[in-house]
Amino acid sequence: MLIKKLYIIIFFFLFIFTNNLKSIASENKILIKVNNEIISSYDLFIEISYLSTINKNLKNLQPENYIEIAKNSLIREKIKEIELKKILKTIEIESDQLDSITLNYFKRFGINSLENFNNYFLERKIDPEIIRKKISIEILWNQLIFSKFNDKVKIDKKLIEKEIKKNNVQKEYLLSEILFNLKENEKLENKFNQIKFEISEKGFGQAALIYSLSDTSKTEGKLGWVKSSVLSKEIEKNLSTTNVGNITDPIVLPGGFLILKIEDLRESIKEYDIEKEVDFIIKKKTEQQLNQFSNIHLKKLTKDIQINEL
Repeated sequence: MLIKKLYIIIFFFLFIFTNNLKSIASENKILIKVNNEIISSYDLFIEISYLSTINKNLKNLQPENYIEIAKNSLIREKIKEIELKKILKTIEIESDQLDSITLNYFKRFGINSLENFNNYFLERKIDPEIIRKKISIEILWNQLIFSKFNDKVKIDKKLIEKEIKKNNVQKEYLLSEILFNLKENEKLENKFNQIKFEISEKGFGQAALIYSLSDTSKTEGKLGWVKSSVLSKEIEKNLSTTNVGNITDPIVLPGGFLILKIEDLRESIKEYDIEKEVDFIIKKKTEQQLNQFSNIHLKKLTKDIQINEL
């Protein structure tokens, strides 16, 4: 019922938006309450516009799918914001830091200045400040996760050094991912079959858009080139038995279940400074573990949050 109502509202907005932005604001409806935070029909419309901007393939999905994606994205963002407001007076980042991170993220769209950034979104009828706030929430959330869980990160530096010296060939995977959880009474086999069907029908990228809980879902699950040396033994074991172009079975992680697709594979003779390589691997493994802690913490917070769809 909610999806049908959202479908009508969104397409009403699409018609009105091109003619009069103020009309949308005047027709704004509260759709979801996340504790005391609200998500309005205007918020949802802007989220769809934003996600469509950073991922052109979103428009290829059925309307009910991209409405659901935008809705879940906004709910996750609100939960993070609620948690951050418990310890911060304002959701703000030092201007220079925010500008640098913003331009670095959007450089793939040919944006190389704040003026370009502002114009890019204004041309698409999106307030750039909304995007800046989204980035601020993610930065502050990552800082929160680091402060809470950095001392729980476990990395064996000596083992890393031993592995580097043992093997002269460096294997790299071009990977895409889908990270998912199970709902109450949902079976892993059924969920995996559902995702596999979506992959076979629409492709891995669109399946990632629909099912993945990872931030990479916004870019079709793309992880880029990943060195085997930064992967856990469990993930490396699964990839080693998977052919290029295929997907792994679900890999159990602390934050859920992970499906990886090998887009490509390459090998090269190692020629590098061992100390720098160790530092690089430690950095990447730290990021991976912190991402897992982030997913676990967000999942835990979600259980204690009241989400009411109106």
